Amino acid sequence: MHIVLGLLTTIVTILYLLDRAGIDIGWLNPFHWRRRRAWSNQYHGDPIYSVKDPLHVAALLVIGVAKIEGDLSSEQKQLLLDQFSTTFSMDKSEASGLLGSAAHLLAAPQLVGSQLEKLAERNKGSFSHEQAESVIQMMHTVASASGSLSGEQCSYIDGMRSLLAPTPKAAGPWN
Repeated sequence: MHIVLGLLTTIVTILYLLDRAGIDIGWLNPFHWRRRRAWSNQYHGDPIYSVKDPLHVAALLVIGVAKIEGDLSSEQKQLLLDQFSTTFSMDKSEASGLLGSAAHLLAAPQLVGSQLEKLAERNKGSFSHEQAESVIQMMHTVASASGSLSGEQCSYIDGMRSLLAPTPKAAGPWN
């Protein structure tokens, strides 16, 4: 036992002297390591995955269907503003801010499909059945604004419909 106490005293003394000499020993703290690791993951991660509000997620999904074909046209932007104003009960300035922030997060059109599938998968529990149907209807309206729907848009809408549909609860004797 006296050997273990002597060893621990030696280790603590060495760490204390290293700290007093100005050498950083903060990496030994597991709580600091966890906090630093979480911050690093957040800093280097994709900002689209930090969106948690269902309203913003819905806006990203709706804008995504228009971004699949490329940049947004002025007609699509106006239709999106009108859809946000009526469906989300926003005034024009709030709808414009939501459109601007969501379009900024979806800057790379080649990543839209994969990013939004992961985002919808993460947030599928935050939508009720009516909200999911409303988002799908908005997607269909925005996609058909510039003519007929393309194959990519149809597959995107079908994929989102299957992702956002709430899972039915098992019927039991107490339901």
